[in-house]
Amino acid sequence: MSRLLSERLRTLEAYVPGEQPQDQRYVKLNTNESPYPPSPGVLAAAAAEAARLNLYSDPELKPLRAALAETYGVTLENICCGNGSDELLYFIFLAYGDAAHGFIFPDLTYGFYPVFCRLNGVPFEEKPLRADFTVDLTDYLDDPRPMVLANPNAPTGIALGLAEIERLAASNPARLVVIDEAYVDFGGESAVGLTRRYDNLIVVGTFSKSRSLAGGRLGFAIADAALIADLETVRYSINPYNVNRMSMAAGVAALRDAAYYEANCRTIARTREDTAARLRALGFEVLPSRANFLFARSDRCSGERLYLELKRRGVLVRHFTKPRIADYVRVTVGSVSDMEQFIRTTEDVFNEER
Repeated sequence: MSRLLSERLRTLEAYVPGEQPQDQRYVKLNTNESPYPPSPGVLAAAAAEAARLNLYSDPELKPLRAALAETYGVTLENICCGNGSDELLYFIFLAYGDAAHGFIFPDLTYGFYPVFCRLNGVPFEEKPLRADFTVDLTDYLDDPRPMVLANPNAPTGIALGLAEIERLAASNPARLVVIDEAYVDFGGESAVGLTRRYDNLIVVGTFSKSRSLAGGRLGFAIADAALIADLETVRYSINPYNVNRMSMAAGVAALRDAAYYEANCRTIARTREDTAARLRALGFEVLPSRANFLFARSDRCSGERLYLELKRRGVLVRHFTKPRIADYVRVTVGSVSDMEQFIRTTEDVFNEER
């Protein structure tokens, strides 16, 4: 780092994304991407828009917001769109946090939350998950600070029910509740409907996972119009052209092609459950996931060693070094053939460990 870097950023620990090695061809199960390509309609829409890249995109994102409003049963005033859901989460921490107003979130969750807090000088407290990695609602009900909960959670895959989300929103109408629903389409319950009753609730979604657009960088937030106005003020103050033309067109087409993506989600959920059963048969502990990944550990091999041995054999999974979860690996649910190779390779690792 240079001597010119701002003093407040010199101790910043950046978010570490899943590795993207280029040294060989891998079965890539480490970044929770969809194993299925975008629909033909999405590809056509994005290609058609490429000829207009000499022009700025619509800063009001009206076609995309209109499609989202129709899909989720809200109005345009209830929607803000971003360059991936990460950008919208950043807007939220920037808009509602400062030195006097800190956030709370679980100690084991999406790694960008503490990074965004540190980047913006926002204090935060990480509430420990229970021993079974579930959220203890009593840690949040009486705390007046704004909260962020990934639901289903990452990296565990465990989901809260709608009744629990509503209990959090209703317990203190003056407190902001943010629900990050990146993985909700694989078996969770969306809280979007609750935003019509609770004006302190923001639901954040993404096109990266269930709609096969991780490379398109497209996300959205749904909330009461006053909260969305706050986020729009931030967005216009940073970059009103934050969603490019091709991604916007792809997003509209993806919402139109809902049946294609819903079928993919059902296939991924079935593959997830089949893979979980096969891992348990190998002696793994597998957490109950409602996401497009599994979080698992085995007494036969440490999490780090399993990750390294799988990588050596051409299969990438994600390993985290936090002591509490260092024995686990997170495995994205790929295609049926991807998961077959993952299971076979894991068996090879275990046989070599004997």
